[in-house]
Amino acid sequence: MPRVAETRLPAIPSTAGQKERYQRILRAAAEHGAANGLERIQMLDIAKDAGVAIATLYRYFPSKTVLFTALLHSQVDRLDQMVSMRTNGREPQEAIADVLVQAGRRLLSRPLLAHAMLTSNNAAVAGDVPSMAVTGVFADLILKVGHIERPSPHDMRLVRLIEQTWYGVLISELNGHISAVEADADTRLACRLLLTDLGRS
Repeated sequence: MPRVAETRLPAIPSTAGQKERYQRILRAAAEHGAANGLERIQMLDIAKDAGVAIATLYRYFPSKTVLFTALLHSQVDRLDQMVSMRTNGREPQEAIADVLVQAGRRLLSRPLLAHAMLTSNNAAVAGDVPSMAVTGVFADLILKVGHIERPSPHDMRLVRLIEQTWYGVLISELNGHISAVEADADTRLACRLLLTDLGRS
């Protein structure tokens, strides 16, 4: 079967059955990503393990980039649901740093999968499917943790900078350039330096 063009927008599941198949595909992709890494993954193997036809997989995920970006999206969504609202009264940069450190530990607990998701998200941003990237949902999460209800353009710039910095820290750890301890410390320092005036402009 010919590979579906990456520029085609993925279908959005609407029925209960479609949503259940969609989640099965994501679970299968996570297992293959954790075991094999992005380059060695075959979409046909994911479809088989998810119990769906290859055409169904391609309808929702026209490429591996779209699939693993969607998987990262689901991870950020899950983190958003887990965010404790006990951050009230804390400085935004401290609460955000805690969430990013926690998220980094969760993502990097399966290094090959983390690399697949982060690489795919970067490709989505730079390529033909920027709307698939997790930038928007990530920004929403950061603003929620920081209790910023009406962000200014300056606030959004700061959020964008912390997202880019955090991704860079994770990639540095994945590539073995820094340790997990250093990654956590770098994340906290970046939040202190970049987010001090978040919500104050």
